[in-house]
Amino acid sequence: MTQDYDLVIRGGTIVDGTGAAPYTGDIAITGARIAAVGSVPGTGREEINAAGLIVTPGFVDVHTHYDGQITWENRLAPSSDHGITTVIMGNCGVGFAPARASDRQLTIKLMEGVEDIPEVVMADGVPWNWESFPDYLDALDQRQSDIDFAAQIPHSPLRVYVMGERGANLEPPTDTDLAEMRRLTAEAIAAGAIGVSTSRQLAHRFRDGRPAPSTQTEVDELRALAGGLADTGTGVFQLIPNTSRDATEEFTVIRTLAEVSGRPVNFSLLTGETIKGGWRGYMDGLVQARKDGLPISGQYYPRPIGMLFGLDLSYHPFSLNPSYKAIEHLPLDEKVAAMRDPEMRARLLAEEPQDPNPFFLWVVQQTHLLFPLGDPPNYNPAAEDSIKARAATLGVDERELMYDELLRNNGRTIIYCPMGNTEGGRFDAAANLFGQPGTVLGLGDGGAHYGMICDAAYPTFLLTQYVRDQKRLPLEQAISMLSRETAASVCLNDRGILKPGFKADINVIDLDRLHLYAPRVKRDLPAAGRRLSQKADGYEATIVSGTVTYRNGRATGALPGRLVRGARSAPAA
Repeated sequence: MTQDYDLVIRGGTIVDGTGAAPYTGDIAITGARIAAVGSVPGTGREEINAAGLIVTPGFVDVHTHYDGQITWENRLAPSSDHGITTVIMGNCGVGFAPARASDRQLTIKLMEGVEDIPEVVMADGVPWNWESFPDYLDALDQRQSDIDFAAQIPHSPLRVYVMGERGANLEPPTDTDLAEMRRLTAEAIAAGAIGVSTSRQLAHRFRDGRPAPSTQTEVDELRALAGGLADTGTGVFQLIPNTSRDATEEFTVIRTLAEVSGRPVNFSLLTGETIKGGWRGYMDGLVQARKDGLPISGQYYPRPIGMLFGLDLSYHPFSLNPSYKAIEHLPLDEKVAAMRDPEMRARLLAEEPQDPNPFFLWVVQQTHLLFPLGDPPNYNPAAEDSIKARAATLGVDERELMYDELLRNNGRTIIYCPMGNTEGGRFDAAANLFGQPGTVLGLGDGGAHYGMICDAAYPTFLLTQYVRDQKRLPLEQAISMLSRETAASVCLNDRGILKPGFKADINVIDLDRLHLYAPRVKRDLPAAGRRLSQKADGYEATIVSGTVTYRNGRATGALPGRLVRGARSAPAA
């Protein structure tokens, strides 16, 4: 018997990504595209019974760092474990191309410092079968994955590629250098880069404390990159701003890039009380930019950035103390035994952290914001649950309690340090950005911070916490925020909506059963490297390009994900 479609999803509650009210219906798929939505009388070669389940577009994460991971493995987890079907990588001005052979080690060192990817993992895993950015895209074209991926050309390696040692040493560019950066940016966009990215964030440094090449460049250099976008008439500009500069003044740089390029600009919208001049300066700029017709978007994270501490992770309050250096590379059980020794305990409790990188010194000193994460993880804890507050209640030294907490569960306890998106002692301040003009979800950082942050699970957090449990966000709005709005912000207008002609990237979700587990440490990276993994229940099926990639949270082995070269137009009605 001839089948009418390749796949039909029957009787689900369709949340189509447009923000429209959910409705019950079917979705038919032929090849990689949606063929019909509504009442589908025909039959499919395969059918999924979605009665009692919600059916959504695949989610799009616009801020990841899978630039290396995609070259050595075929699953872009943890993102793909949480309904994400397209990721944008190459953010924050860091990545692996362009890079001459002589600059590869510098590029690795930069990714180690900025994105917390161990040097040995990259040295063992990255194949380096490219030099230019178009070469890199050609190499990615040979890769197969469980989800789609698109790349941006990053400013720091581009600067070093053009200027050599002068670029790494933060020397100013010549007019010839600027012209070449502009030309290479345009070349990358023409080859299929989704955009160009930079970082002005002074915390972005090599592990030894040297600033990342892009962070202290003048606006003229950023204008050259924006000019590369203007020359091609396509692409997006992504940046993370300098939060040590007044937010209102910094937004003038962001606005300039939109005006010079004539293209969308996406920036990391970091909120909280540490932003100089107050983070609302960014919001005021966004509102005015939208009134003026400038397509600027602020990427924000829907909860505090989850810095995670532990003995089996990259950092904790004692990890930079001199005596810890002797045991930091020991297996976990030996490390725990050493820390239980009374003499080692006394030394670590008495010492102060030492490190050439001021950012990491600052990180381990945020001891007033430490909470046991728990399982299921609690990302919005009460102030009285902090280790500092508990120590005060118990009448003990807070450092002693931190030390004991790290040793719990044989050293496998994870301590949560919420950074950013906090205000007035509240950890749910980011919810105030839902639906605000110019804001877009992002900053999941999948593929980076392997031993420090595990934030790629934010779709599951958003749907469980703010939609189902707290009912602070309508389902249709949340799905639009996770799919259509994110896709549109990077000009991928062929996905994120459930309508005929759109790409068949789809999730079938049991919202009642949706559950987020605590992160767990795995050692499955190249060179037996460590990373955090975070799983979820409730994703009954994830479909990429019409192919089922996950069933009940388990990978099917199908790898339909491919490199997305450049912008995509919405299908004709």
